[in-house]
Amino acid sequence: MADEQATPVFQIQRMYLKDVSLEQPNSPAILLEQQQPSVDIQLGVGAETVADGIYEVTVTATVHAKHGEKTVFLVEAKQAGIFEIRNVPQEQMDNVVRVVCPQIIYPYARANVADVVTRAGFPPVHLAEINFQAMYEQQQSAAAAQGANGTQQ
Repeated sequence: MADEQATPVFQIQRMYLKDVSLEQPNSPAILLEQQQPSVDIQLGVGAETVADGIYEVTVTATVHAKHGEKTVFLVEAKQAGIFEIRNVPQEQMDNVVRVVCPQIIYPYARANVADVVTRAGFPPVHLAEINFQAMYEQQQSAAAAQGANGTQQ
């Protein structure tokens, strides 16, 4: 019966918009520009333990639109989720927290970014689908390479 007690638990407790900011430092003059702005999009994933078996995972999306060097708009949205995760093998925890949870949170972040940009008076910015598994593996490789470089000194 010990196996029944160790049944993995994964439940979404809550989804929420933790923080959102919008800046249009060059409005209204920049709004008269006819050219398409260049758009830079950055994503980040954060996680922390809230209580035993309870984790907050945050996906941060930063969208910076510019005409040359002038900012058209800058949006940063932090979409978070609280998850109950128990009885998951330790070697799988990092993958669950850094891949599975962000995949659940990301659609909410995409919708909120598009909404804020639209409310600011611009055509919506639709963030592309993200392969969080590939993003996680890239970060792991980069961290391993940085660690290897650090030990060679």
